[in-house]
Amino acid sequence: MCDVLKIPRSTFYHVTEVSTQKKLEKAKEEQELNDKILKIFNENRKVYGTRKIKKELLKAGHTVSRRRIGRLMGELGIPSKYAQPSYKPMKSQPNEESVRNVLDQEFQVAEEMSVLVSDLTYVKVGQHWNYVCFLIDLYNREIVGHSVGKRKDAALVQRVFATVNRSLKNVKLFHTDRGSEFKNVGIDDIIK
Repeated sequence: MCDVLKIPRSTFYHVTEVSTQKKLEKAKEEQELNDKILKIFNENRKVYGTRKIKKELLKAGHTVSRRRIGRLMGELGIPSKYAQPSYKPMKSQPNEESVRNVLDQEFQVAEEMSVLVSDLTYVKVGQHWNYVCFLIDLYNREIVGHSVGKRKDAALVQRVFATVNRSLKNVKLFHTDRGSEFKNVGIDDIIK
């Protein structure tokens, strides 16, 4: 090939040698950067993301892009604790539901346990997302029931009623955001 390209064989060996040396230097630099990122991450309660790690590296005299830091963090398996959960938009518009909004943002209630409202939220426990369902009495804004689970489903909502320590006979209205987990025959039976 050197004869065809009309270059001396020594050039080929020199380029190959330089290329191998550059790869070794690049690997060494990557390892040093990995060590620095890991050290910064561990020294800061394991919560720093790419922005803060970039600032710390800049203080130490290293200019590194956030994209590269993110790639290295991914390879090291150290995601930021403040990674945002993905938002899943509703499939149907809430105002297109067959059940009308009886409460209509009238949050002042005169009688205890007459209006209960409920909603779900998510919390990170360890490395996994878990869901919490609350049952709130609008009279005094007290949480009268709650349930926790790994799945956002009707069973989570059904369990919340079992945690209520008071009589549910005075409940006149049960209000939710009309999410899919509240549309269930079992929940309809509990409400009846």
